[in-house]
Amino acid sequence: MEIKTRFKKTPIGEIPEDWEVVRLGEIAQKIKTGPFGSQLRKSELTNSGIKVYTQDNVLRRDFSLGNLYISPEKFKQLKSMEIKPGDILLTIRGTVGKAAVVPEGVEKGIIHTNLAIIRVGHGVLWPEYLERIINDSEIILRQVHAARSSTTLPALYAGTIKRLKIPLPPLPEQKKIAEILRTVDEAIEKTDEAIERTERLKKGLMQRLLTKGIKHERFKKTELGEIPEEWRILKLREVGKLSSGKPRPSKICENPSDSCRFPVLGGNGILGYTSSFLIEYETIVIGRVGEYCGAVYKVPPKVWITDNALYFREINRELNLDFLTYYLSWMNLNRFKKKSGQPLLTQSILYELKLAVPSLSEQKQIAEILSTVDRKLELLRKRREKLERVKRGLMKDLLTGRRRVNCVD
Repeated sequence: MEIKTRFKKTPIGEIPEDWEVVRLGEIAQKIKTGPFGSQLRKSELTNSGIKVYTQDNVLRRDFSLGNLYISPEKFKQLKSMEIKPGDILLTIRGTVGKAAVVPEGVEKGIIHTNLAIIRVGHGVLWPEYLERIINDSEIILRQVHAARSSTTLPALYAGTIKRLKIPLPPLPEQKKIAEILRTVDEAIEKTDEAIERTERLKKGLMQRLLTKGIKHERFKKTELGEIPEEWRILKLREVGKLSSGKPRPSKICENPSDSCRFPVLGGNGILGYTSSFLIEYETIVIGRVGEYCGAVYKVPPKVWITDNALYFREINRELNLDFLTYYLSWMNLNRFKKKSGQPLLTQSILYELKLAVPSLSEQKQIAEILSTVDRKLELLRKRREKLERVKRGLMKDLLTGRRRVNCVD
């Protein structure tokens, strides 16, 4: 059953009537910034001893990282900066305003110069809720940007951190909010792991299929390495004819419409939409200059291709378009670019490259296997995008009280 909520106006915006607005300094047991230069010199950092935690641990949310240590004697001097499980570590210089909760079982250690410890009383403020408020709430982000030092290197100080205002729901609600958001994060993490596994599978399949093929028993040695006996080696000039794209159209729309319905493609994908097309057939595009030099992708009919890219205006009938796309991607064409000046791939460079080519029927089989993996990757990436949208909506609603949760302490 939905909880009906009445709201009140506060200095940080509207929040539920039963929530409070508090300053961190009023409820934190401890707010302590890391050692400044004279307290911890570079010469005092060692390869063993008591660990020193840095911003990298917070930004990557991994407390196993790092190889900075101090001696037990130095630790005694800086013991007030020792971290404990449940502490929130906050980045306070350079990258400002990112937080992570110190997990159980963490190695004994202190914070480095660019961090602060916020230690809270668990009976009033739940650490994971505070981490969420700092990382994911516009309320804190606005205060951090307004309060940080205006020096060349952005910074927060202990006094500033103590004055930060946060919305404070009842403790059971804090725990439930943190639990819900953690569940979504875990789903995103599992999806990321599935994407990574599938990408590794695809990489391994490409290496095997594009060099050994399918069910071959006899191989021959060539300038490209050992390949199936039945395969041929062709130069790219024998595979097809390349052309450069044309300058960008004078009018490009950000989104498609009746008057701008044809994609404009650069070295690595869609730049926008325009009213006319350069080619009306399916083909392969290769980024030829700059950041996306060597990028390869297949494009549908009726697109405009800019002069940042090359495209096949003709392809040998004995070549399958999908197979050729996978093969050229696997070749990593960027490594063949001109090395002086701006990165550049020319037709003359590409035409001399050699490919190991199976029969047309085997090309189609190889392309279908790899396409199946790509379809799985596409589904996983769409799932991740959906989870991210769900998370953004939940953060916006839960951290402002627009959506309330039923909870039992």
